[in-house]
Amino acid sequence: MTYLTAGDPGYDEARSVWNAMIDRRPAAIARCSSTAEVADAVRFGRTHGLEIAVRCGGHNIAGLAVPEGGLMIDLTPMNAVRVDPALQRASVQGGAMLGKLDKAAQEYGLATTAGNVSHTGVGGLTLGGGMGWLARRFGLACDNVVSYEVVTADGDVVRAAADENAELFWGLRGGGGNFGIVTSFEFRLHEIGTRAMIVEFTYPASAGLDVLRGWRDLNANAPREATFTASITPDSVTVGYVWVGAGGEDLLPAFRELGPVQDEVVAETTYLKLQTREDNVQGHRFRRYWKGHYFKALPDDAIRALLATPGPSASLQAYGGAIADVPDEAAAFSHRDTLFEFVTATRWDDPAEDEARIDQLRGYAATLAPYASGAYVNTLNDDPIHRAFPPAKLQRLVALKTAYDPGNVFHLNQNIRPGEPTSESVA
Repeated sequence: MTYLTAGDPGYDEARSVWNAMIDRRPAAIARCSSTAEVADAVRFGRTHGLEIAVRCGGHNIAGLAVPEGGLMIDLTPMNAVRVDPALQRASVQGGAMLGKLDKAAQEYGLATTAGNVSHTGVGGLTLGGGMGWLARRFGLACDNVVSYEVVTADGDVVRAAADENAELFWGLRGGGGNFGIVTSFEFRLHEIGTRAMIVEFTYPASAGLDVLRGWRDLNANAPREATFTASITPDSVTVGYVWVGAGGEDLLPAFRELGPVQDEVVAETTYLKLQTREDNVQGHRFRRYWKGHYFKALPDDAIRALLATPGPSASLQAYGGAIADVPDEAAAFSHRDTLFEFVTATRWDDPAEDEARIDQLRGYAATLAPYASGAYVNTLNDDPIHRAFPPAKLQRLVALKTAYDPGNVFHLNQNIRPGEPTSESVA
């Protein structure tokens, strides 16, 4: 294990994360190469009274991987991925990025649900649930985990699976990084081939209400291979879908009939290119903020609210399919009856714009709040944790947190506090 402190080569790079608003300076960064080193780092941090954070991809919008004056446990050296094509399984170390998992699995025409930016960490994405282009067919990333290897707050190493530490297994499937540091995941893989198709139709903003109504209605009967998407700007509305595997062309005529098409993109690509399509090599230099909601329905009034506020952009992505097939009580992840996920996001360079940018997005998201029913735990930043979990599930998560981390050692996350679930616990 290598410990970095201020002034050491690599220190500034290791503390830099995706959101350039985050400029904290850990007292030490422990770059771990094995599960044993992670356990040692946890014990070191506790012995020295250091606030502990965990870094993988560094994509958390609040920059929770970077503790001011604390100990960052950096998992990025632990990035091995091993694929067994016969068993259709992948063993993934806790510091691996999604792109490495995708590339290793695609050598055999296999994949599992992952996000859509290749330099996102497998760990953070999966522990929060893990939405991706395959989720409507095969479930969320967390639904495809067979087992976890976990370093607990005491520095112990345990395995969690359906038949071993089953309650911990339940909580790791969507409960975030509250219960320990996952040093290894075992995923189910699925045969998908290598083909994907991206479809986008752009219409003038004046046609937005009719277009989004029609898109919503088409989604009700969409095949599971299709994940419907929409994006809204002050000038235009773009709707379409991503299709993984063969086929997908049958939906095109219906989209062309939604309104006056300004631009049309029907692009056949590979799954690997799809998974890197939203990468940005300069991504870590931008200041960022976002807000999110889950919608169980998208009534016309919600569409009007989406279109009413000029300025920030918004996106919608369809849920349903295999996500909703999993019983709600089967995992910590909640709101499986979500119809669409909404995110409004912005990025900028000038620190002088921070307050105005953030206020604008908060205001826009607030206009959509009457139509929302919760939020994705991985989009929470300054939101209360109870937006991600209903009361009964949160109570079970608090009990699990109390059992595995009664001192709340792992609190730099979308935190579930140990103890009785009082109003303070869910603040």
